[in-house]
Amino acid sequence: MERPSNPRVLFYVQHLLGIGHVVRAARIARALSANGFEVKIAFGGRDVAAMDWGGAELVHLPALSAGPEGFGALVDANGAPVSDDLKAVRCALLTGLVESFSPNIVLIEAYPFARRIMRFELRPLIAAARKLYPRPLIVSSIRDILQEGRKPERITETLELVQTLFDAVLVHGDERFAPLDASFPEASEIAAKLHYTGIVAPEPAEPASGPHFDVIVSAGGGAVGGALLAAAAKTMPMSPLGNKKWLFLSGPNLDDAAFDALARNLPENAILERFRADLPALFASAKLSISQAGYNTVADVLTARCRSVLVPFSTGGETEQTRRAELLAAKGQAAWVAETDLTPASLLAAIDRALKLKSLSDAELPDVNGAKRSAEILDRLLRQRG
Repeated sequence: MERPSNPRVLFYVQHLLGIGHVVRAARIARALSANGFEVKIAFGGRDVAAMDWGGAELVHLPALSAGPEGFGALVDANGAPVSDDLKAVRCALLTGLVESFSPNIVLIEAYPFARRIMRFELRPLIAAARKLYPRPLIVSSIRDILQEGRKPERITETLELVQTLFDAVLVHGDERFAPLDASFPEASEIAAKLHYTGIVAPEPAEPASGPHFDVIVSAGGGAVGGALLAAAAKTMPMSPLGNKKWLFLSGPNLDDAAFDALARNLPENAILERFRADLPALFASAKLSISQAGYNTVADVLTARCRSVLVPFSTGGETEQTRRAELLAAKGQAAWVAETDLTPASLLAAIDRALKLKSLSDAELPDVNGAKRSAEILDRLLRQRG
């Protein structure tokens, strides 16, 4: 069947702490635009500078983020607890956007598997979409490894929402590498709605044409990566690559005091920056990456075929990054150190292990064409809808 001409996608993106979700969403948005979709991003977090959204139009909602105590509470752009009035404003903006844009697809990042705290506006958003005629496809967009240890009532709620309100779930991973039921055992109950896209990675990049770095130490968004950066700085002089060129990337959310302290203690053959838009190309020419085990950093490193040391974020019972690090290490694709065991000595040992890893071949790697395949799957679902 034919899909609608210039199909419209409304993509809800809300980051609360790090920027990993935003990077993945931007890659998907660029692929959708390249595939002929008209894309509007309902963007609900703090602005992320230098993010390339391709041909998508960004519609900013009043920014919300996680409070100091974590995901259990929201704060506004000034750090104040979110008021009911601000929630009402955002809800009205979202439902008005649905009505004015009249999308063929409503793509919702993370919900209902996560972002439960945003249901005050997501349930009205979905309700408004379901009132349109023809009704748009309502699709969830999730990463391949979810947080474990959920309460039974939350699992039941998630399953009911998928079964009653969602037409499909895009699982941004390779089923052979990390099937969803490994971290969400109840996935079999919604198997008919699951569509694996492959990992949403950047396009393979040529090695950087300008200055290159032998070792890249990165902390994702930076909100929780300060200890990793500090440990790597202390380890650098002892490393077999200690006399090479190192790049430390703090992320935009590392506080200024920690950033300045790190800058003062780096050797002359290391530089510190907050963000590099050409990071995939830098990985392609690097000998080693040292990072947390976030989705996007791992996608970048795998695409670049770069050896890596992973220090997964595990504070507060977080399990996703640890499971990813374990899977990669079991397949000989990375070395890893538990966050609780991070010292210069343990990091140095992991660097030695990583440098001894075999080079990665295509056959060993997960599928990393997730952005393109996401667009293709949504195209196919629209054609099936007719």
